[in-house]
Amino acid sequence: MTIARWLGRLGLPALAFLALGACRNEPPQVLGTLEYDRITLPAPAAERIVTVEVREGQRVAPGQALLQLDPTRTRAELAAAMAQATQQRERLAELQAGPRREDIAQARANLAAAQAQARDAQAYYRRLLPLQGGDYVAASELDRARAAVGSATGQVRAARAALDELLHGTRPEQVAQTRAALAATQAQVAAQRVLLDKLRIVAPRAGRVDSLPYKLGDQAPVGAPVAILLSGDAPYARIYVPESRRAAVHVGDAVDVYLGTRARPYRGRVRMIRSEPSFTPYYALTGEDAERLSYLAEVALGRDAADLPAGLPVRAEFRGAAR
Repeated sequence: MTIARWLGRLGLPALAFLALGACRNEPPQVLGTLEYDRITLPAPAAERIVTVEVREGQRVAPGQALLQLDPTRTRAELAAAMAQATQQRERLAELQAGPRREDIAQARANLAAAQAQARDAQAYYRRLLPLQGGDYVAASELDRARAAVGSATGQVRAARAALDELLHGTRPEQVAQTRAALAATQAQVAAQRVLLDKLRIVAPRAGRVDSLPYKLGDQAPVGAPVAILLSGDAPYARIYVPESRRAAVHVGDAVDVYLGTRARPYRGRVRMIRSEPSFTPYYALTGEDAERLSYLAEVALGRDAADLPAGLPVRAEFRGAAR
């Protein structure tokens, strides 16, 4: 029987039904996986883990303690920085207050003593001068007397300069330098306090503990992740939109997300789609899309998907769109 005779026997209604079935468009589908926002909490210092307060898979609230690193060394460094700050603060107060009256009085007394010694040296030298023509005084003795006068005069100048320094007070440059040193030390104190707080690893957001790579007693290097959280009330679908369908997908579009062979979809909406394309990952290669670029998109799901684990493969259908 030929195809034409077989179609003639079916009749017009059957032909119309077949034509409608052939023209019916199904909503386009894309593939992807379920994901959560991952929060990685690194080790702020190379310290030993002394307390583990959560377990993997446990739900945590914002600010809840997860781990505690050994704070002994950081506390000692904080105490040293605080002591140095106290020293700089007292030094600044001393400079701002200026010299003490007792120091000024001592400088005046030193000047008076130096002046008395200078007068005595000059008087001795003057007594020796008339005797230098004869053999009454040796030339070496006269030279020593002259040198004593010069030394005493220099001591008078030094004592007067020391007194003037005290009377003029502290130089503004010294005050500024000490104030800057104090500010630097106070910044060190603040940094040590921040580091001490960071040694208590807490959850920045609500979520679920996905992984604790290091155990009690381990010492993780600086920057190594000591806790990984999955945040969010529900996962989102990370899907790859083919280039041929990119123009029809917008933020806010309704999407039905299917998990495996599940008949009932999870309702969601597109919350993000990248503007730059990337190559389609291997698990999303389907038919003619295998050689095309795709655009990464994220579909936010409702609370009915809250218990779904991350990493499950999904397929998404854009409601109201045609292939």
